[in-house]
Amino acid sequence: MDLNRGQTWHRFTDGPILIAGPCSAEREAQVLETARRLDLSRVHVFRAGIWKPRTKPGGFEGVGEIGLRWMARVREETGLRLATEVASPRHVEKALESDIDFLWLGARTTVNPFLVQEVAEALRGTDKVVLVKNPVNPDLALWVGALERLAARHIKNLGAIHRGFSTYEKTLYRNNPHWQIAIAFRKELPQIPLISDPSHISGRRDGIYEVAQQAFNLDFEGLMIETHCDPDHAWSDAEQQLTPEMLRDIIGRIELRNRCAEDSLYRTALYAMRSEIDDLDERLLELLSRRMKIAADIGRLKGENNVAILQPERWNAILKRTEKQGAQLGLSDEFLDSAFKAIHQASIDIQNRVMLEMSRDGVWEK
Repeated sequence: MDLNRGQTWHRFTDGPILIAGPCSAEREAQVLETARRLDLSRVHVFRAGIWKPRTKPGGFEGVGEIGLRWMARVREETGLRLATEVASPRHVEKALESDIDFLWLGARTTVNPFLVQEVAEALRGTDKVVLVKNPVNPDLALWVGALERLAARHIKNLGAIHRGFSTYEKTLYRNNPHWQIAIAFRKELPQIPLISDPSHISGRRDGIYEVAQQAFNLDFEGLMIETHCDPDHAWSDAEQQLTPEMLRDIIGRIELRNRCAEDSLYRTALYAMRSEIDDLDERLLELLSRRMKIAADIGRLKGENNVAILQPERWNAILKRTEKQGAQLGLSDEFLDSAFKAIHQASIDIQNRVMLEMSRDGVWEK
């Protein structure tokens, strides 16, 4: 199967594709009012959740199949294409019967290969556009694997949605974007159109513009933004939904980036800066290598003296020092926390390996 073949479905627009509509279809009047207030010169596809996966039972799980009729009225009145989430073969059956143009697999579906396979079988050979949201957890292989399963069932119009990744840690986002995973996805599947879902990444309406702009800075092909005629009273995800008028304002402020520039001064300056980054990266790698060698020596010393690897006081002191120095250098706490946790974990792994080798070699037998 060739996932890198050209995908052309998103090129029915002159620019990026914009998918907008409520998190959930709640009432026919709500669906129609939202659609009528959208800027039809900029919005290309109307979205609405018909079936809503909830973390706990008892929550609003969507209106079900009746919502598909409401969406059909949206198409009749506005001419917009339609999009909804599917998470089972029955969802697929009903969505295809209603001639829904775009179907997407949600993050909770992508994380389950068995479920992805069932949906892929139900969609076999369809010419509808099928989009795959990244899995809940930051796992690139699961994301790519879901697209491979769909492609293996001869589904040609494929795309992906970056909606961020869940985390236990409190951050600025509802779902951490982990942009490096989206970049890695683009590198692995460069011909698969990639759309950003800033609503689920930010989790609040005042953060949507920043995430959307970042997505276009990284050359994404479009946006999916939750839009509701009365978001404060939405039945699900009220905090992250915009009014159609808010959406119009945000889209009007976003700047699209060129993939390259012809100006020779720009190219010269960019080459010089990239060369400087390459030099700094080499030095960083050398310093990290030296640090890990010292960590290995510390592991031997601890092993010889029968001392535990993890020293919480030392780790807390490192965090306080780096936070203070980082603030002086203009580095964010979030970046430093992530970077030094990775370095600390690598140091622990090295010390553990050294102590295990010492144990196997009988160094501690006295």
